[in-house]
Amino acid sequence: MTALLTAYVLMWPVLVLGVLIAIAWGFYKDAAEAKREGRQII
Repeated sequence: MTALLTAYVLMWPVLVLGVLIAIAWGFYKDAAEAKREGRQII
């Protein structure tokens, strides 16, 4: 039971990290595309 609870608790930081990486990757791609096109992001 303790191992399952530990896995459940440790799963959330991994999921949050994955979402954060996905958001940062999307921002990076948008910024690179805007730079190539010579336009501002905002």
